[in-house]
Amino acid sequence: MREIEKTFQNLKKRNEGALIAYVTGGDPKPEYTPDIVEALIDGGADVIELGIPFSDPIADGPTIQAATVRALKTGITPKAILEMIGEIRSKHRVPITILTYYNPIFKMGLENFFRSASNHGVDGVIVPDLPIEEAHDYKKVADAYEIDTIFLTAPSTSTERLRKIVGYTSGFLYLVSVFGVTGTRTKVQDLTVNLIRKTLPFTTGKIPLVVGFGISEPEHVRTIILNGADGAIVGSRFVKIIEQNVENEDIMVGEIKKCARELKKATIRG
Repeated sequence: MREIEKTFQNLKKRNEGALIAYVTGGDPKPEYTPDIVEALIDGGADVIELGIPFSDPIADGPTIQAATVRALKTGITPKAILEMIGEIRSKHRVPITILTYYNPIFKMGLENFFRSASNHGVDGVIVPDLPIEEAHDYKKVADAYEIDTIFLTAPSTSTERLRKIVGYTSGFLYLVSVFGVTGTRTKVQDLTVNLIRKTLPFTTGKIPLVVGFGISEPEHVRTIILNGADGAIVGSRFVKIIEQNVENEDIMVGEIKKCARELKKATIRG
């Protein structure tokens, strides 16, 4: 059994949802990333999602785009981020996923990318611009290295396509909660609640359902979990804390840890 699956099974036994915390690798400086991830884990994050910066992040809103620019200016590379993950995994067993666009993987080569990802302890990879129709070779190599292939489904996804995506994904299904790009929002929309209810019959008993995009407050997380989702992804909220404290790492990691703790409490059912 892979690490992400174990994590969701253990959380279910404790009657908790998962807090999946996203930050951009190398933002604001590469040497900060391990400390930022450590703060997220200390705050209670159940899974870490680490972004590989890419010059054309089509799914990301202004906050994460700005983080990507900051990281790219440091000269960060996919190889350096994989090495960071190896450093983090030497201290922690919390599952780590990568969010990347397909171009950096293509440039490295599927075999090289997944060999390195496996050697450094990556548990899953999310590729927003990789459709299932073009994912056969990708998934074959990922499975050979026992790395989960995490696909996304959107508000516009048809029932037929949703069934196909559920059949392809492993680790969890990433439900994009709104139309548009990532970013904090003031409340969970009715659309999101309806999407969760629409999707659950296809995922229950097969794959954990996790909701992302626009999730930033404890009440957002609580609403999502109480409506049946198995986890919530929070990214822009953490990235904003980084942006506001780029010159003071101590305050940054302290605020990140505090924020993660508040969000994690909201995943507890009952």
